[in-house]
Amino acid sequence: MASSYEKYQKRKLISSYFSVILSIFLVLFLLGSLSLFVLNSNKISNTFRENIPMSIFISDKASEKEIKDFQTTLEEAPYIKDVNFISKEEAAKSQEEVLGENFLEFLGFNPLENSFDVHFNGPYVYLDSITKIEKELKEDTLVTDTTYDKQLVDLVNDNIKKITFWVLIASSLLGIISMLLINSSLRLLIFSSRFIIKTMQMVGATKSFIRRPFIWHSMKLGIIGSLLAIAGIIGLSYYLDTKFPDLGIGLEENYMPITIVSIGVLLVGMIITSISTYFATQKFLNLKSDQLY
Repeated sequence: MASSYEKYQKRKLISSYFSVILSIFLVLFLLGSLSLFVLNSNKISNTFRENIPMSIFISDKASEKEIKDFQTTLEEAPYIKDVNFISKEEAAKSQEEVLGENFLEFLGFNPLENSFDVHFNGPYVYLDSITKIEKELKEDTLVTDTTYDKQLVDLVNDNIKKITFWVLIASSLLGIISMLLINSSLRLLIFSSRFIIKTMQMVGATKSFIRRPFIWHSMKLGIIGSLLAIAGIIGLSYYLDTKFPDLGIGLEENYMPITIVSIGVLLVGMIITSISTYFATQKFLNLKSDQLY
């Protein structure tokens, strides 16, 4: 009979350990994932901004040398990420594919112009910056016109601000929820040992002596849960790097944010579990024997 009871208690204890580790893992995985997004938010937002092109149209009077010199100037500009020259013949061919017919035969000439498609570096993709750059470009006699999607620039920047704001709010709330959930799970685990705590106290053990093994044990559970969360975050990072390589949040290109997040997750797991266990054991140490039931 005693053997069956001991097995039941052992299974119950293992179940409690598992629930604590699972709670720590889930909470820290979500918190760490959001933190990784926040740390990479600048790079992610720049990736979206850098996909907005500007077309720079060149006069037909420009010579081949002038076009090449202008291209070199663009490539050396600090605000330009990449430059792609599109000849009027290539533009006509693309237009023909879109229309499904040869409009050159109908017109008898090619009305299109040579152009450059450029993408700006992320920090310059704001309306005020692009307007200034556009004004400088139009001062060149080779440039006849420039076009870009102003509404898209505004839309991307507004959405990035909104997403970043709400992610920060969600991270803060999740941080508070994580402390409450982990604290609740550990309190339940300590509750099952309340009689052991009171027995040790009754035989003369000091409060610090009683708390020490419980805190150390909960910290080990916190470390296990944190390591599982770190493994999950690294796996998520590899997945995103494979599916969305342009974001550059994988381990190969940008290892510092994930290193910071991993260390942070491990420290948070250890700190929260030790603090929660301290207060949970303190509560039962201050209870009278008849209050344990």
